[in-house]
Formats: sequence, C-alpha cells, structure tokens
Amino acid sequence: MTVFTRVDDRLGEFALRTLDPDADAPLLHAWVTHPKAAFWLMQDADLARVADEYRRIAAHPHHDAHLGLWRGTPAFLAERYDPAHVDLVGLHDATQGDVGMHFLCAPTDTPVHGFTRAVITTVLDWIFADPAVRRVVVEPDVRNTAVHALNAAVGFTVVRPIRKPEKDALLSICTREQFRTATRGDVPA
Repeated sequence: MTVFTRVDDRLGEFALRTLDPDADAPLLHAWVTHPKAAFWLMQDADLARVADEYRRIAAHPHHDAHLGLWRGTPAFLAERYDPAHVDLVGLHDATQGDVGMHFLCAPTDTPVHGFTRAVITTVLDWIFADPAVRRVVVEPDVRNTAVHALNAAVGFTVVRPIRKPEKDALLSICTREQFRTATRGDVPA
C-alpha cells in the first residue's frame, strides 16, 4: 500500500509503501548485506535474520519500515521511529514531535547523480507531512562522512557525538524550518 508519493523535478516519481517483512526479505537481504551497506551493520545477516528484524520492526509500536520506490521499482528503504522509545533512549532528550529516521539506498552499479539526495528529501517530506512532527533526529556512524554531508545539505545540524552499543554516532537534528530553508521546497507547514 502506497503511503506517500513525491515527484522530483529531475528524477521523477518516488513513493513509499509499507514494508512486507516476509515478501520483501530477499530484496532487503541483498541490500543490507552488500558491501556498500556496511554502516547498516547487517553484513553477515542471513535471510532469516533479515526477515526476523523487519518482522520485529513491523510489530513494534514505535518503529516502522517502508520500501521506497523510484519510478515504480524498489530502490530504497526508510525507517522511522520514536527516539523516546527506540535507538536513542538515554542518549537524546526527546521532545514531543521528534521522529527518528534511517534510510538506505539500494546498491547499484550505475549511480544516478542526485539520487541519494532525492531519496532523503522524499523521506523527510514524508515525515514532515505529519503536522505533529517538529524535528527529525538521526544518529549516523561518525565514519560515514558521505551521509554527514548529505544530512547537512538537507538541513541537519550536528548536536554532539554519542556512543551507542553498536557504534559511535553523530546525533543530528533537522527542524521543519531548517529542511524548508535547505531544500527551498514546498514542505508542509
């Protein structure tokens, strides 16, 4: 079921649909175990572990996952979560209206210029479409310099480094206004 659609001026239609943990597991397995997905921390996962992880997310009251489509073809993964209950408990002073986010672009041998930025813009448009959302919170690995630059380009500011059990991360936040200013897009108020 499609839950959000955005048309990028240059790259066309992006959409998000609810993830089906069982049907989508083979595709996700190929993505999360690919060498380009090292920061996803599932390099050694087998198909059963990937399906179990996304079943767990689907059942969680404060976490969900969506499959992203580009021109109708699966091309990225997006997760959103409540940072007061998932991933950042005790590491971030979550306030009303905070939403956590993860995204992963499918590996490709033929990269498209601007694709990853179009994906993160789509994911943030989707999250900010909910008027209750005030800020998006992320915690990328400190070594992931490419995503730090991308985050800055769409309006995130680094709050501070944090230590998570699985990684050292940069806690970063983007308000609706920061996103609107950075993208100059038509973002819901």
